[in-house]
Amino acid sequence: MEHSPLKVPVMVDLHKEGKTPEYLFWVGCAGAYDDRYKKVTRAFTKILLHLKVDFGILGNEERCTGDPARRAGNEMLFQMMALNNIEILNSYNVKKIITICPHCYNVFKNEYPELGGSYEVIHHTQFLRQMIEKKKITVKNNDNVNKLITYHDPCYMGRANEEYECAREIIRELGADLAEMRRNRRSALCCGAGGGQMFKEAEKGDKEIFIERTEEALETKAGIIASSCPFCMTMLTDGLKYKNREEEIFNYDVAELLANSMGL
Repeated sequence: MEHSPLKVPVMVDLHKEGKTPEYLFWVGCAGAYDDRYKKVTRAFTKILLHLKVDFGILGNEERCTGDPARRAGNEMLFQMMALNNIEILNSYNVKKIITICPHCYNVFKNEYPELGGSYEVIHHTQFLRQMIEKKKITVKNNDNVNKLITYHDPCYMGRANEEYECAREIIRELGADLAEMRRNRRSALCCGAGGGQMFKEAEKGDKEIFIERTEEALETKAGIIASSCPFCMTMLTDGLKYKNREEEIFNYDVAELLANSMGL
């Protein structure tokens, strides 16, 4: 199915016009290249455009943050990539960055400052909650009213940055019932992709982590597993396929659920 193109402002074009947007929307590698997570990028972008948020993207100038390189132990590659990104960000006088990936969020917020890149970093769940609190978002045709939804905490939002409530508050705003997994918030189980594990084969053991976490999600009897991280989405979707439940249980990003409820 072909999508109509979205008119998204690009930083280089804004710069030529002498404009500096309030926010840089950092799309991220998954948001740009992964077919499933492109849908999340599109949903969140629709919300930004609908709210007339003053933002821009880097487009072809955006590169990986270097986070996977550092997690995998290649510190030199990480610093090369980070310094290049910082140079580009500072050249556009970027002050605020919105990300749709907790890994990007964490590395920008906690690791770029030591290399000279200090920004106000906002995860998309935090931004969306702010918009709800300011009454700028109105839920219209809510398909999720009274539905049972469980939420998976991304490690890099949860334990790494103590952010547990934004996504849950958005889910409640949808009128859905929230069913918590046995392990949630600070004690939530990783999806199995963090720390560079996304890009390597599984090590010896009795069970892969993504299967264990999917089983915990299925225990809740929820029809939707909500997430807010591309790594988590990949692992949970694979888990549902492994369990042959992908046609009855669905994994959606919080932004997708909200955009749908806004009629976008």
